[in-house]
Amino acid sequence: MKTAAELIEELNALDESATIEAKAGSEIGRSIMETVCAFANEPGLGGGYLVLGVERKREQLFDVGYEATGLADPDKVQSDLASQCRSMLNRPIRPDVRVEMVGGASVVVAYVPEAAPTDKPVYITSKGLPRGAYRRIGSADHECTEDDLIVLYQEHRSETYDTTVISDGTLADIDPSAIEEYRTLRAKVNPDAEELTWSDGDLLRAFGCVRDEGAMARPTVAGVLLFGTPKALRRCFPMVRVDYIRVPGREWVKDPDRRFDTVEIRAPLIATIRRAANAILDDLPKSFSLPSAELQSTDSPILPARVIREAVVNAVMHRSYRIQGAPTQIIRYANRLEIRNPGHSLKAEEQLGQPGSQTRNPKIAAVLHEVNIAETKGSGIRVMRELMQRSNLLPPTLESTRQPDQFVARFLFHHFLGPEDVAWLGGLTSENLSDEESRALVFVREMGAIDNAAYREINQTDTLNASTRLRRLRDLKLLEKKGSGSRTYYERGPALIPGPRTEGAAERAAQSPQAEGLSRQVLTQSRELGEQSRELDAESRDPDAHLTTDDLPETLRKAIAALSRRPKEEALRGVIREICAWRSLTSAQLANLLNRQQDPLVRDHLKPMVASGELRYTIPEMPNHPSQAYTALSERRET
Repeated sequence: MKTAAELIEELNALDESATIEAKAGSEIGRSIMETVCAFANEPGLGGGYLVLGVERKREQLFDVGYEATGLADPDKVQSDLASQCRSMLNRPIRPDVRVEMVGGASVVVAYVPEAAPTDKPVYITSKGLPRGAYRRIGSADHECTEDDLIVLYQEHRSETYDTTVISDGTLADIDPSAIEEYRTLRAKVNPDAEELTWSDGDLLRAFGCVRDEGAMARPTVAGVLLFGTPKALRRCFPMVRVDYIRVPGREWVKDPDRRFDTVEIRAPLIATIRRAANAILDDLPKSFSLPSAELQSTDSPILPARVIREAVVNAVMHRSYRIQGAPTQIIRYANRLEIRNPGHSLKAEEQLGQPGSQTRNPKIAAVLHEVNIAETKGSGIRVMRELMQRSNLLPPTLESTRQPDQFVARFLFHHFLGPEDVAWLGGLTSENLSDEESRALVFVREMGAIDNAAYREINQTDTLNASTRLRRLRDLKLLEKKGSGSRTYYERGPALIPGPRTEGAAERAAQSPQAEGLSRQVLTQSRELGEQSRELDAESRDPDAHLTTDDLPETLRKAIAALSRRPKEEALRGVIREICAWRSLTSAQLANLLNRQQDPLVRDHLKPMVASGELRYTIPEMPNHPSQAYTALSERRET
């Protein structure tokens, strides 16, 4: 259990989050009990922390952090919280509560555990269902809808979605060639496997891919996804496919003259994984080397082949097949590979990479495990991180969100701590820099800034260590602190002299210890991609670029003019979407165009729109980047 000091420091670094809620807490009111209910209900969250006796300080429009203001009678607050958790809810919740002193102030810390699946939904008895039940979405408590209750009640079932029978399915929907491919792969893993002697029907029943309903054998969701014919896949799951999209530059292209290339993959899952991984490997620039005493050169992709394979397998195995309105997207930008998958991670983000797997589709996972495509021990992410670091690459950044319900993995092509980097870092200070600090400084050189979240991602560390290390680099004048509270970030300090910037993906690959030579053709391709990227990004990422409504298309000028002085949320956000679909803009530029104050615009509209998927960051690796801009996908591009 975290201490009050640790939680306050995390609040100052990140603000309130899905797992931390801070309140003045002089008495236990309805708002606190709603948070308790939300922590107990949210699937996969693992519970959360209430910190009572802590308040947000404010200075004009900007947050300047949290401080312990204390409680007059902490023992009474502690007792009341425990009492109301037993009496106000339909199920008694027993939080771990304690009183701590922070700077002379009394603070109550309560850890509320997630309720058992069979105990959900937890709700406030006096309000009943559905209004008395809450879910924790981001840093807010949301009143449950009927759909939310369905999700919570479904946790009572032992069966998962991939065991659901296709009501109009028949054995004709199963492709014998897909079963034969499974048998071939299984024989390579274990030629004496018992199931290889079974008939196709017995094999499908054993895997939960077919179920008997009376005299009729019908395929399940797992059966069609793993072994379905092309017609069955299109009929039952028209949008369940993998799209490989190649985009010039570093952000989504909306210019019709700069169209992207898309490869759509719709096939049984084993074939889908193979085709998607091959599409990525064939497209990525490669370095080649000629080891001594060898007559033949070897090619190596910028990203390790096993990392690509693990990423594709994780996407296919863990996606939510209930969400049928969106395909899995693999987007290849000039500087990164991005995999967007429907369905958030069932494991908390801080537990990703730790042993143990929570599988959304156990029947599918079992078949992939049998042919040695997937592991079921929760080590896939850990393996990807280790392989990226071993290749001197930045570890993947992982983003799991419940609204929109998706999981995003990003793999940057940056090579870190090559020979030139080491020489550059050695000339910055006489102090010894740790590997963590070195990565942070190279990240700032490449990206222009860093914040606590970005530091944690590239070094796989915790919030408090990240804060300590960033402060040390600030004290060494290598970084300069900007902003405050949850908006704190660090830019180049006076002691951070310019260094060698890596220009292209292939040039970065050349710095790999395994790469002794580099294809001139690939180097040229990489430089061209870099130039396209700079052309596309320079204007939108310049926070000082001044825009007026005169610079807008006539349709946007009319839309802004039609807004009232106090527009409804839906109307204002609709105009924001239209503007950001026209061009990526910073919050300052949007505030100027809309004649709004910047801080409330970010807090009340831009951040919620990013959380809901209506907008995207142009620098997703670091949401608090000083040059952060917002973009929206036009409807024509999304279809």
